[in-house]
Amino acid sequence: MLLNTITPKDGTTVGVAMPVSVEFSKPVAASARATVERHLKVTTSTPVTGAWHWFGDTRVDWRPKDYWPAGTKVTVDADLTDVADGNGRYGTRSYRHTFTIGDDFRVAVSVPGHTMKITRDGKLIRTLPIDAGSPVFPSWDGTMAVMDKQRWVRMTSCSVGISCDKNDKANYYDLTLPWDVQLTGSGTYVHYSDADPYPGHANGSHGCVHLSLADAEWFYDHVEQGDPVTIKGSPRGDTAADNGYAAFTLTWSQWLAGSATGPR
Repeated sequence: MLLNTITPKDGTTVGVAMPVSVEFSKPVAASARATVERHLKVTTSTPVTGAWHWFGDTRVDWRPKDYWPAGTKVTVDADLTDVADGNGRYGTRSYRHTFTIGDDFRVAVSVPGHTMKITRDGKLIRTLPIDAGSPVFPSWDGTMAVMDKQRWVRMTSCSVGISCDKNDKANYYDLTLPWDVQLTGSGTYVHYSDADPYPGHANGSHGCVHLSLADAEWFYDHVEQGDPVTIKGSPRGDTAADNGYAAFTLTWSQWLAGSATGPR
């Protein structure tokens, strides 16, 4: 039994909504998950209550009940040597990751209000105009921890299942755009779009959140992996909690329902 990844990466600083996400290389049987959980240890410099939640048989995430306190130092120990996965495999090694929680930087997006309000340590620092998804392609609601950010991203309608037909003028696109902050694995970003250079007026994207060029650059420079971006007012409903790192879209009771051992 081996791990593919532990997120966040060792030595990084992340935001207050970042879960610990462990992905196994092979499926873990339901009968073995409680034992596996007991060999996954999260140690924090500030006491918090948290729990694991299984997303299928190869991924388990740990989150605190509430957002992490800023400045918390976290160590993840996966002591899997000789631990069975219930499918005939056993762990052969241990893993350790350490990371730190940075500033309490939060983002609240109002789809009907066309605004993004940004706070740091509880104080409002920016209110930015935005546009979100159109009625045909609405944005996801919910709280999504920032997954990643990239200076440039090529975005195509085919890659997200919208349209692969170049003759579909209304829906086909193939663009490389700057200042891209990824929110979901399904392709939701906060970014600049030259098709929407003056956000704040009409929701017309294919699900992403659009900022002006200057605001997109500012946001890119200040946001980090794990910072919570909460989108409200979209008709689409909440994203799935495993569509990226959207652990805090679930209530605490919903989160506990996916644990094999309960809070600890």
